Amino acid sequence: MGEKNILANKPYLYLTEFFAGMSVMAVELGASRLLAPYFSSSQIVWTIIIGTIMIAMALGNIYGGRTADKDPDPDKLYGRILIAAVWIAAIPVFGKYVIMGISAVLIFTVSSNFLIWAAFIACMTVFVFPLFLLGTVTPSLAKYTVESLDDNGKIVGTLGAFNTIGSILGTFLPTFVTIPAVGTSVTFLLFAAVLLALSLLYFLNKKKKGGKLAVSVLLLILCWVFGSSDSFAFWEDGLTYEGESVYNYLQVKEDEENVILSTNVLFGVQSILKKNAGLTGMYYDYAMAAPLMAGVQEKERTDVLILGMGTGTFATQCRRYFDHMQIEGVEIDGKITELAKRYFALPQDVTVTTYDGRAFLAANEQKYDVIMVDAYQDITIPFQMSSVEFFTMVRDHLKEDGVMVVNMNMRGSREGNINQYLSDTISEVFSEVYTADVAGSTNRELFASNSPQILAVLQSNLQMVEDEELSAMIERVMDGLTRYEAGPYRMTDDKAPVELLGMQVIDDLIREEVDYYRGIYEEEGVEGLLERL
Repeated sequence: MGEKNILANKPYLYLTEFFAGMSVMAVELGASRLLAPYFSSSQIVWTIIIGTIMIAMALGNIYGGRTADKDPDPDKLYGRILIAAVWIAAIPVFGKYVIMGISAVLIFTVSSNFLIWAAFIACMTVFVFPLFLLGTVTPSLAKYTVESLDDNGKIVGTLGAFNTIGSILGTFLPTFVTIPAVGTSVTFLLFAAVLLALSLLYFLNKKKKGGKLAVSVLLLILCWVFGSSDSFAFWEDGLTYEGESVYNYLQVKEDEENVILSTNVLFGVQSILKKNAGLTGMYYDYAMAAPLMAGVQEKERTDVLILGMGTGTFATQCRRYFDHMQIEGVEIDGKITELAKRYFALPQDVTVTTYDGRAFLAANEQKYDVIMVDAYQDITIPFQMSSVEFFTMVRDHLKEDGVMVVNMNMRGSREGNINQYLSDTISEVFSEVYTADVAGSTNRELFASNSPQILAVLQSNLQMVEDEELSAMIERVMDGLTRYEAGPYRMTDDKAPVELLGMQVIDDLIREEVDYYRGIYEEEGVEGLLERL
């Protein structure tokens, strides 16, 4: 088949448009998964990804249209697709190192909006160029397929339809098929291979045997060899498990004392199992005051609901110290529940529903003695679980003397921070609100109820705790309990700026941690900094 035949073969050109649209969306979704373990999967990060990709596509459209008019050579279009394929294939090999390098530089040079700047520059560096190249496809193909003004509307419309259908598949396939099945890295490689095959078909059809084809194939093979690993925490050795689900990056690591789950390589621990069957040393220990506030020692049965079950740390702790609890959990990520059973000794009789926490409350009429809300992860705070309407639903699912405990994981210092918003919002629903800061962390536990007796019940139930370690822990919690005085901040379903509020806290935390090292860097340079690290 000669050059004229392949260009006259409109189905082939439509397939080019189809796979280009598919690959753009696949890269966009892959970008979110590549960035999430480092920067979270908040609306802010999604906004940056979408914005930068739209910039790339817009510039690509302009450039593609102008070059198609000035130099309508299809070799150049398929050459650009070839380059885009190789670049996308290289993302799993180099992307995570580029992201970490950008973060390391910015953390010492940016004093505010670190998350925005780091995510934006990472997107511009890693993703904009190949998507700019793919953005040239549509205007170029329009030039090659339109033969007369009589059918140009039909041709352009058909191209748009193929692009849209490809984009739809490029949205669903990574999310529900390739990323859960083979991971983010292989997803990039698969779509890169599709684009490469598309270009190779064109050039081979023209009987071109240029070295660039062989080099491109070789580079793709090398990327498959070195980039197919799903390890985001590339500096970690001996991880027990590392993988991905529909919702999260998942990492399980183990030492002599602990089994730990992390869903973000930069921001802390999400769940923990203590092998010695003791307290965790984390906020879960503070949350153990909630069952005592609800009178667990005086009841034959205590019903507990955990929204944001994770791997069941709170459930395991409750069952360890109180043997007459009926515990139920809700966890949106079914893969985490599988890990809970495999690595974290989740009690077999603890029921876990794979569902959104708020949707579960809407569909469930049972009332509980204790409801724990533990669905806030770094700045990925579900807005629908931070509003007056949500906490009203929680209140309606509590018994008359029931207690809600909320883990707020980013204790801020500035006025109007995320924890003030959450606490003020909760205070609009509950009459009794107390907080306790978790020592050695940025967490704060909030206890809320409409029973005015919760402190008295806590005190009386504490006297019946036989375990000395738990008793001492609860006494420390009591010493740190502060009645919360509500302020003017509220969040509703209509207005809950959780991402911006969370980002402010992260900026403050980073600034506090980095100021010391930034001072060394400014006074002694890189050598002095390396000596201190």
